[in-house]
Amino acid sequence: MRGSPRTVRRTVWAAALWLCGPLPAAAAALPCGPFSIHQFAPDAIPRIDGDPADWAEVTPAESVGVDRLAADDGSNHRPDPASLSGRIRVGWVKGLNRLFFLYEVDDDYWDFGQPGLRNDIFELVVDADRSGGPLIARFHPALGAGLSDHDAWFHFQNVHAQNYHVFTPPGDKDVAMAWGPQASWIKRLPWSNFAYRHALKPGGKGHLALEFWITPFDHADPDGPEKSVETTLTENSLIAMAWALIDRDGADGSKQGFWNLSPRHTMYGQASELCAFRLMPRPDPALKADWSFRILDSRTRDVAFRDESTGPVTARRWDFGDGTASTEPAPVHRYAAAGKFVVTLEVTGPTGRSRLEKVWDVSFTGDPQK
Repeated sequence: MRGSPRTVRRTVWAAALWLCGPLPAAAAALPCGPFSIHQFAPDAIPRIDGDPADWAEVTPAESVGVDRLAADDGSNHRPDPASLSGRIRVGWVKGLNRLFFLYEVDDDYWDFGQPGLRNDIFELVVDADRSGGPLIARFHPALGAGLSDHDAWFHFQNVHAQNYHVFTPPGDKDVAMAWGPQASWIKRLPWSNFAYRHALKPGGKGHLALEFWITPFDHADPDGPEKSVETTLTENSLIAMAWALIDRDGADGSKQGFWNLSPRHTMYGQASELCAFRLMPRPDPALKADWSFRILDSRTRDVAFRDESTGPVTARRWDFGDGTASTEPAPVHRYAAAGKFVVTLEVTGPTGRSRLEKVWDVSFTGDPQK
């Protein structure tokens, strides 16, 4: 589908309206949160290998302990730490539409040797644009009143919000059940990635580390990613998300805990029952020079520069590489003659000084003859 993402999104939603009836209204206040999503620096993106070492910078305040989850039968009963304990950490990277997760849990009985859904499961639901409303077919208000089971599944389930049953561990299964018709692509690279570290045996006890990332979608089209619209993640914005731990204890499966971050059991299919999570900014960084540019007119050689340094800046100096300079944060400079220029920005502030030079990025001519 061609066109801008906004145009594509409007077209896709219009098609969904025609097929499925009215879509959910935008979510109002969510019943829990906000929790924090840690922002990783671009040079510290977690490696998906099951090793928690990449997550050392995430503070306890940015983690959600298993003890924060409760049974959703109205008892508010919490997991017994002797049976189930651990924490979940969530991260993001500015400029990437990905949510990163580290799930570390100690359990006294890991159930993963049986076929089907008979597993310990980390069930994750994400509604990153907070569109709210139902996300699974059987909760659609028009089901049975003009909407067929076929259309409810193929044009609605997991489309505006996504549910993943992540097996912990998978054993002989695929790593996750993406609960919708997007399963053929949404849980694969380049849309997600999963890795585990453990030495568990079915029915045994021990520690599991699960590390993964997913791509949240405003519209996850059953026909594939080319018709889908990713959610654009932005600093300080809120997204809707929750998870539940399905913990089976005992060989006959008679004991099962459904430990939920949301106070509402049906959060698995009702996005308005998810929790609020905030995409956190980075802590105040040390001063680091950075800048961008855009050639406004290649014939007149007009270039717009922009200071994008991080940290507190009290003064700056541009060297445009042609003998001229500026102290403005966003100068527009006209080069008198064509050439290939070495442009430098130097910034100073209370924490020190930083300099960034870019060689021949700003150019109006081909490579010189040898």
